[in-house]
Amino acid sequence: MIGPSLVAFIGIAALLTILPGVDMALVAKVTLQEGKRAAFFTSLGISAGLPVHATASALGLAVILRTSAEAFAIVKIAGALYLAYLGVQTFRHARAAPARTRGRGLAGPGRAPFQGAFVQGFLNNVLNPKVALFYLTFLPQFIDPGDNVLQRSLLLAGIHVALGLAWLTTYAYAIERLATLMQGARHRLERVTGAVLVGLAVRLAFERR
Repeated sequence: MIGPSLVAFIGIAALLTILPGVDMALVAKVTLQEGKRAAFFTSLGISAGLPVHATASALGLAVILRTSAEAFAIVKIAGALYLAYLGVQTFRHARAAPARTRGRGLAGPGRAPFQGAFVQGFLNNVLNPKVALFYLTFLPQFIDPGDNVLQRSLLLAGIHVALGLAWLTTYAYAIERLATLMQGARHRLERVTGAVLVGLAVRLAFERR
C-alpha cells in the first residue's frame, strides 16, 4: 500500500531528479559523443549506484563520510578528479571530432563499448560523496520505526532509480535531437558540456560538508 510518506518521497525525489547536476552533464557528454543508446547505459550505471548508497546508508557506512573529515576528503577528491578527467576528455573529443566525424552521423563507428558507458555512470555516482550524504539524511525521513531499514531504503532507492532512468533517458533523447537538428553547434555543445564537468569538479573539490 502506498502511504502518504511514500507519495511525499516520490514527489520530492522527482523534483530533485530533474534539477541540473553532475548526472545530467555526464549524460549530455555521452549522448553527444556516443549517441542516446550509450547514454542509456550511462544512465543505468548512474542508477546502479543509488542502491549502493541506500545500502551504505542503511548499514551506517555513510556515517563515516559524515563524521570523518579524512574519509570525506578522499572520496571528494577522487570524485572531483574523475569529473575533471571526463571534462578534459570531452574537450579533447570536441576538438578532434570535426576531422574524425566529417560526413558521418552523430555517433561514429569508433564509439566506446556500452560497458564503458555503464562504468562511467556508475563511478560518477558512487564517487560523489554528496549523494551518500544526501541518502544518509534524506531516506530516514521516510522510514518508520517499525520498518526493516534495509528493505525500506532499497525500496526508496528503487523508486529513485525508476524516476532517474525515465528522466535521463528522455533528456538524452532531447539532447540527441537537438544535436541532430543543429549539427554545426554539436561540437560547441560538447565544449559547453566539458566546461560544466570541469566546473562541477572544481565545485566538488572545494565542497564543505
